[in-house]
Amino acid sequence: MSNDDSMFSHHEHALDKANEPCPECGSELTIKHGKSGAFWGCVSYPACAFTRPIVEHEKVEDQILAGSECPKCGHELAVKQGRYGMFIGCSNFPECHHIEDQNHHEDAGVNCPKCQKGELIERTSRYGKIFYSCDNYPKCKFIVNHPPVAGTCQKCGFELLLKRNMSAGEKLQCAQKKCGHFQET
Repeated sequence: MSNDDSMFSHHEHALDKANEPCPECGSELTIKHGKSGAFWGCVSYPACAFTRPIVEHEKVEDQILAGSECPKCGHELAVKQGRYGMFIGCSNFPECHHIEDQNHHEDAGVNCPKCQKGELIERTSRYGKIFYSCDNYPKCKFIVNHPPVAGTCQKCGFELLLKRNMSAGEKLQCAQKKCGHFQET
């Protein structure tokens, strides 16, 4: 087994500050745990509320994307780092709040049964789940959790069916919540 110090070099600065006193009151710092994870905190809390992250993350500078143009204001787009990771946004922030859409929306090819004007498109929730909603949102708030299929319910006549994968195979179900009838083939 070799003595390889390179695996400790990235977070080395976290250990350098382990025995430093609190810069505000001079008391000892200790590792505490909160809802966002571990951090250095003063032992004199609540009299002293000093905290510091254990691992300080490096700030990534915005990188301008040459040849790109913001569709709202015409400035260049840039790769930026936010609280939820990397994204592409307008370099004219805060005057312009344009952010490029990260989720590609697939058209399901089915008209919205509620407003009769929009079409249902595939979207991804912030938790990674796929759902289908009307592209006229927020005017129309129709939403379903399963792939929509054009068709009419045999029981209530609602003009949208959902494709459901059941243990017995693929079935079509009425998209109206009050009905929920499984179609007979």
